[in-house]
Amino acid sequence: MTPSGHVRLDGTLLAMDIGTTHCKAGLFDLRGRTLSIASRPMQTRQPTGYPITFDPDALWESMKALIQQVTQDAPGRVLAVGITSMAETGLIIDRATGQAMSPMLPWFDNSTQPQAERIAAEENAEAFYLKTGVQMRYKCTPAKLLWVKQHHPQVFDHASAPMWLGTADIIAYWLTGAAGTDYSLAGRTGAFDINRKQWDDAWLRRWELSADLFPQALPGGTSVGESLPQWGALGIPAGTPVAVSGHDHLCAVLGAGAVDAETIFDSMGTAEVLIGNFPQRALTSADYASGLSTGCHAASGWMYWLGSMSTSGGSIEWIRQLFNNETLTYHELTGLLQQARSTPTGILFMPHLLGSGAPHSDSRMRGAWVGLKSQHGCADLAKAVLEGTAYEAELMRRAGEAMTGQSITMLTAAGGGTRNPIWMQIKADVCGCPIRILEEPEAALVGAARSAAEGSGIPCDFQPAASTVIEPDMQRHVLYRELFEEGYQTLFEPLRRISHLAVLDRIDHLDADGI
Repeated sequence: MTPSGHVRLDGTLLAMDIGTTHCKAGLFDLRGRTLSIASRPMQTRQPTGYPITFDPDALWESMKALIQQVTQDAPGRVLAVGITSMAETGLIIDRATGQAMSPMLPWFDNSTQPQAERIAAEENAEAFYLKTGVQMRYKCTPAKLLWVKQHHPQVFDHASAPMWLGTADIIAYWLTGAAGTDYSLAGRTGAFDINRKQWDDAWLRRWELSADLFPQALPGGTSVGESLPQWGALGIPAGTPVAVSGHDHLCAVLGAGAVDAETIFDSMGTAEVLIGNFPQRALTSADYASGLSTGCHAASGWMYWLGSMSTSGGSIEWIRQLFNNETLTYHELTGLLQQARSTPTGILFMPHLLGSGAPHSDSRMRGAWVGLKSQHGCADLAKAVLEGTAYEAELMRRAGEAMTGQSITMLTAAGGGTRNPIWMQIKADVCGCPIRILEEPEAALVGAARSAAEGSGIPCDFQPAASTVIEPDMQRHVLYRELFEEGYQTLFEPLRRISHLAVLDRIDHLDADGI
């Protein structure tokens, strides 16, 4: 205590965020102020005949380097470690040795679609949702486990019991030797009963799986274990509590201080989600009818509704590579966008490059361009991509209004996409409401640090995030609203029918076979 009686805030908090395109580490003081942030690209590999996978060995080497980088000049001892990550990504390890026994399967790979369809065909979709908060899709862990059983059957014949760990879980395991996850990440698997907060062993056994395949599930920020002595060389003292803080988008809500029933959070990364919060309760048929995902929040006592777009920033990466033999830099992309007309392009881009997410989840959905003219150039196409992602966010916003019965008149946004002012102005113009942009784009890291501190009982005093506000241009909004309501919304069903044509599946198989 200080002489005045206030708690003295000494020490630091280490946070990690493992995402689809980048791995990050950050060091924060106990008021939530950023001391150091470092980032490295996420590395993938694609063995012959197999889907794209993440490289767990490269991931661990990257994280060790990032931890050491941010802690090397730390002004105080690391008191707690919080880890957040993308959901629905993981691998099977040998419980005894920690060795990887399967590929590290990413959330976006749809190779597990046949397994997901097999499970879904035998399930009552609404009952499954009311129990898990999600729909059975290729991203769900049981589909991945059945894929591993088919392609790597020896994994389940191993003398040591196999265990599935998600991305954040595996980092925590390497640091502590203990296995655990949090409720919010467990809830994205499709194997977790969010009402009982337990792995659904009886249901898993129907598919010749078992709850023993999963680690213990804990409230977000709860210590999974303590750091091992060998990681002192990285700047993490032995015995430091290590927590799985939760799903990255939900940790971003925590980092923004946006856990209340009024704030709607727009988390913009490779994928983009719109998140609303509501007090914990049983799900209803109306929730199911909304098409939105739900589940346990990273914040205690709360649940969330979530609309999702798998390729938001992913669409930007796609267009950056499309226009040139060498990928356009972000500066070059901004210069190109500045050449586009200030009014709407009139082009409708459907950003379903990896299928469509909630509220109209369809893993077979494809993207499209509609409304092209010979006068359109690269600048128009680039801007149309930004408009298309904004239309999809507007679809989520309206679904959230319908589910809650409340008007959504402002969004709070964080993430890499908020650094693009042209994109953010388009989003404000499309939805017709102001967007509050956090000046700290790494809200997920801040949230992971805060969660770990609170879970370990460390006194902290995180301050509200500074922000700026983008106001919509209402003249442009009128045009965008008409394009959205009479164009974008009406395209989904005919595009869905085209996307489900059997010939497209045959073509995909020919491409996969190299024919």
